[in-house]
Amino acid sequence: MRKFMGNCRFFKSIVLFLSLVLVSASFAQGGRTPLRAKNGVVTSASMLASDVGVETLKQGGNAIDAAVATAFALAVAWPSAGNIGGGGFMVYAGDDGDATTFDFREKAPLAATREMYLGLDGNVADNSNHFGALAVGVPGTVAGLWEAHQELGSLPWEDLVAPAVKLAREGIPITYSLYSGFSRSKQRFSSYPSTMAKFFKADGSLYELGETWVQADLAKTLELIQNEGRDGFYKGENAERLADFMVANGGIITQEDLALYEPVERDPVRGTYRGHEIISMAPPSSGGVTMIEMLNILEGYDLEAMGHNSADYLHVLTEAMRRAYADRAEHLGDPDFNEGMPLDRLMNKDYAATLRASINMDQKSESSPEKFAQVYESDETTHFSVVDKDGNMVSMTYTLEFGYGSGIVVAGGGYLLNNEMGDFNAVPGVTNSRGLIGTAANLIEPQKRMLSSMTPSIVVKDGKPLFTAGSPGGKTIINTTMQTILNVIDHGMNIAQAIEAGRIHHQWLPDFTSIESGALSPDTIRLYEAKGHRIRARGTQGAAMSVYYDRESGFFMGAADSRRGDGGSAGY
Repeated sequence: MRKFMGNCRFFKSIVLFLSLVLVSASFAQGGRTPLRAKNGVVTSASMLASDVGVETLKQGGNAIDAAVATAFALAVAWPSAGNIGGGGFMVYAGDDGDATTFDFREKAPLAATREMYLGLDGNVADNSNHFGALAVGVPGTVAGLWEAHQELGSLPWEDLVAPAVKLAREGIPITYSLYSGFSRSKQRFSSYPSTMAKFFKADGSLYELGETWVQADLAKTLELIQNEGRDGFYKGENAERLADFMVANGGIITQEDLALYEPVERDPVRGTYRGHEIISMAPPSSGGVTMIEMLNILEGYDLEAMGHNSADYLHVLTEAMRRAYADRAEHLGDPDFNEGMPLDRLMNKDYAATLRASINMDQKSESSPEKFAQVYESDETTHFSVVDKDGNMVSMTYTLEFGYGSGIVVAGGGYLLNNEMGDFNAVPGVTNSRGLIGTAANLIEPQKRMLSSMTPSIVVKDGKPLFTAGSPGGKTIINTTMQTILNVIDHGMNIAQAIEAGRIHHQWLPDFTSIESGALSPDTIRLYEAKGHRIRARGTQGAAMSVYYDRESGFFMGAADSRRGDGGSAGY
């Protein structure tokens, strides 16, 4: 009997162990089941920021109000990309059919020149377009959020900035993402005492997990913005502080640059895909135009029948990417400085048909070095999404460029500055297969906005917002956003599955496809390579944050990409 009871305990232990394995496996799916809520959802790279957004919705705020509050909270809780010293884009689609976008991309300072980064040999000197105060563009985030709120917000501005002030003043817990980010960046931060003072203790040591991180200088700057609106950043105390800091550190942004900065409310670019309307960002974002061009090409294939991430499916995705990214490099830039960009032609379905006809299903196309390569864009950006109780949606992407931007914190201001000047074409007229690009549309000019790949988008069905799509990831943003849309529309995935699925990226030149490690089977890779494609494995691609409105069930859904550790969806 004792032996029998022992065996029972043994088998119970095995059953318990297997149950725990199954439970662990379920949690390891990383959110393939979306959050569901009845009154609204916010999804961002920081759970703290998502909670701030939802609290704003609970107070009666709309999607724009929640977006403003979330964005300022991210500047505190997600400093690698959340910002007041950078810029970005916001796309809004209302349940009433109204749609608009806000462009608050950074600008080149008045003193900027076309060849400002070149040495005597005609090449970029010391990577100066990416490192140092000369790489900083005039920030746009605060002005853009102010403009969106003035146009469409409902709650008082002061109430929307207040949560970020409180987070900065009282402190937030150090997560592993913060800890590891500060640790990896210490050498870069060490060039600037103001940066070291923000991210490290007085003795230069790291904040440990769970310790409280207070950002007193940032709280003071946010309080200026809270009390004075956009002028709290672009005029007065902060403008003088920032301009003086630029002079002291070799930068060229002046108080005049700050006073002149204006965001632009732009009409979105619009396309259609299998009975859905795609609403996305127009130039100086290249994302909307490039993605709509790709979707038009792919609409001529039965992607569902091919099967998700099959070799044939990946082949046509790659060939669509190859063609659209070449067009991106040749034609797109700041519309205020480039008249006659052929946007209508690039997004035309007849043009897509001609491109589709050039695709051979058995053999990859060649990306000629004589065509256009792509200037580097950092992967470190952040995207978030909001849906309010009325079904209005916001899709917003903003950035500092590199992780932690320039790595330069304004002394006394407590905020990081961007290094977005590196997104301009720095060497006029020189384009090669190594990735340098010198085409005219994106050359440096004073007051010009640099080209971007940010692709905040909203998919509309029957005139009503259905779901958002967007991601960080530099040039991969466009392809990540597109694959999220394909996963929902062609492959019937829920929004969380669509975000978690494996991704690929091709950008014309360099001529290889990057593939997330473990995303494809060896057989699929073999069949894909048999068509001539060259692949490179990467860790992860992007970090999509989406919301979805299931009108049939009445539930709002949110999904935060598990590729970004601190992210989360909050709803009520």
